[in-house]
Amino acid sequence: MAGILDLKTFTDDRGNLTVIEKCIPFDIKRIFYIYGVDDSVRGGHRHKQTVQAAICIKGACAIHNNNGMDTAEFILDSPSKCLILEAEDWHKMYDFTPDAILMVLASTNYDADDYIFEPYA
Repeated sequence: MAGILDLKTFTDDRGNLTVIEKCIPFDIKRIFYIYGVDDSVRGGHRHKQTVQAAICIKGACAIHNNNGMDTAEFILDSPSKCLILEAEDWHKMYDFTPDAILMVLASTNYDADDYIFEPYA
């Protein structure tokens, strides 16, 4: 089931520095980011193999998750929050603030055959 990692953040008078090092539970093969989202819903799938780490580096969004047994909603509203999505986690992203930038780190390169779009019954 998906879960939040609190990323190590250093704060002083100059601002904040958040580190993504030795905390992501997979080797990163792909990085992409989603931004400029209107009131659309993104995602709506799970994967056969890919594990992902989602970080809203600016603004906020919500992610609904269903692993076939449990459902949960996560609010990503800080760049120090990282949501780990397991391959079996059917997820959708929504309620993006106008300034939201959602960065996603993935354990595999893009493969259209890795996607399962049908939600759990």
